[in-house]
Amino acid sequence: MRQSKLFTKTRREAPRDELAKNAQLLIRAGYVHKEMAGVYSYLPLGRRVIENIESIVKKEMDALGGQEIRMATLHPSEPWKQTGGWDAVDVLFKIDSRTEKEYALGQSEEEIVTPIAAEYVPSYKDLPIALYQIGQKYRDELRAKSGIMRGREFGMKDMYSFHTTQEDFEKFYEIVKQAYLRIYAQCGLTAKVTEASGGSFSQKISYEFMVLTDAGEDTILYCEDCDYCINSEVAETLTEGVACPNCTKRGVDSKLKRGIASEVGNVFDLGDRYPRSLGFTYKNEQGAEQYPVMGCYGLGTTRLMGVIVEALADDKGIVWPSAVAPFAVHLVNALPNDPEAVSYAENLYKLLSAKNIQTLYDDRDVRAGEKFADSDLLGIPQRVVIGKETFSENTLELVSRATGEITRLTQEALLQFLQ
Repeated sequence: MRQSKLFTKTRREAPRDELAKNAQLLIRAGYVHKEMAGVYSYLPLGRRVIENIESIVKKEMDALGGQEIRMATLHPSEPWKQTGGWDAVDVLFKIDSRTEKEYALGQSEEEIVTPIAAEYVPSYKDLPIALYQIGQKYRDELRAKSGIMRGREFGMKDMYSFHTTQEDFEKFYEIVKQAYLRIYAQCGLTAKVTEASGGSFSQKISYEFMVLTDAGEDTILYCEDCDYCINSEVAETLTEGVACPNCTKRGVDSKLKRGIASEVGNVFDLGDRYPRSLGFTYKNEQGAEQYPVMGCYGLGTTRLMGVIVEALADDKGIVWPSAVAPFAVHLVNALPNDPEAVSYAENLYKLLSAKNIQTLYDDRDVRAGEKFADSDLLGIPQRVVIGKETFSENTLELVSRATGEITRLTQEALLQFLQ
């Protein structure tokens, strides 16, 4: 894409009403547009990032046997009233229709997916099953904050599984856990699996996936010598500096550390709560009616985008990991008034495009300093600069956005590296 044709433009100043770093940078760089507190539109660059995140998530969910569906966002009130969620879930958006009927905007899909599964799963032979979707969710937050990390409208992948036994659910949870960790790793993040309360979804212990960041809303206690991690709200007697329970069992002397973290995913053991409330039974091997064990697996896609910005950005702007970046390469012509440089840049852009290397080409007639500042703000992983050295030394300048490392390459070596 030619930057001169890009719908959005960068801004030098951050919006005054945005305190979160992710929102400030994403708005300045033209990735999102704020509609109101907790609600954002995703512009061309932002949409490309979200699609890349969704593609990673979809690939991992498909690989573990998940089947993608698209569920209704506008929910009838009846199933919510059957489960007790209509009155118990305080963030539920409720709508009164002109037909004098009540509806809800989906903040989760247990009340929708359970009756769907009940219609197609009559026997134990049909289990286990895992259904997921990637779409919009709505929550009536009293105080939307933290930019796109905590909104009233947001993107989410939610998956629901149904099993014949608790053991089968726990086995599947381990599979999902590893898939989640792979997703976060591809997004440039290291997540900690954190024990937490089940909250309004379940009376059982749940698991959250946390990324350490000062912008987070949770306090965790974790061990650097093993994978032990717990949300401080359910830590009971554990505090910072006490011995790690896991390491103590192994005879290792290690102390827990306290950290601020942001939740990027969760898993709830729902037991048979929703099948029981909504009348979902199947026939077991003895022909008797039985409630399935149900699991819920959430991953906020827009929230993940915000956490990536918070965790990886530097003082110059956004730093996207390659897997989620809107483009692989930012081609910058630092000599826009030089006909030879313009011709070289045009030919290189066409060559990169022909080789399916996603490229944003800064063909604007502005000074080089402005181009470099915009490039840093946009955060595309690799910047290729056409400058004086291109013609005096027959080399291009390749700059890593993450490290700042500069490498000089011939065009042939550059193409080989990018491919």
